[in-house]
Amino acid sequence: MLIPAGTRIHLAREHADFRKSIDGLSGLVRTVLEDDPSTGHLFVFHNRRRTALKILWWHEGGYCLLYKRLAKGRFVLPYFPDDARRVCLKRSELASLLEGIDLRWARRLDRWNPPEKGRIRA
Repeated sequence: MLIPAGTRIHLAREHADFRKSIDGLSGLVRTVLEDDPSTGHLFVFHNRRRTALKILWWHEGGYCLLYKRLAKGRFVLPYFPDDARRVCLKRSELASLLEGIDLRWARRLDRWNPPEKGRIRA
């Protein structure tokens, strides 16, 4: 799946009832995550046992629902701040999560980025 640049990826903290499909998950985005599911961002949900993930995505006039269920093992979710309903992931972190990498122990190395436009360097 190619995720367009600028797309945010939101991982819900609480588990979702996996009997829910597109309409139920878009309702969770509105009520629990307090967001608009038709923004084009990805909303990632997990089941209670963390053996499955569902990703809801609005793309070109309709919803896409991606589903991955593990044959063995569990997804290891990243750290959530105490008051957070969701955590934002980078594309690489979503790929790692889907590949079974434990993001709790992964750390991102410092990288240089150019200054933002219009910002004066001190």
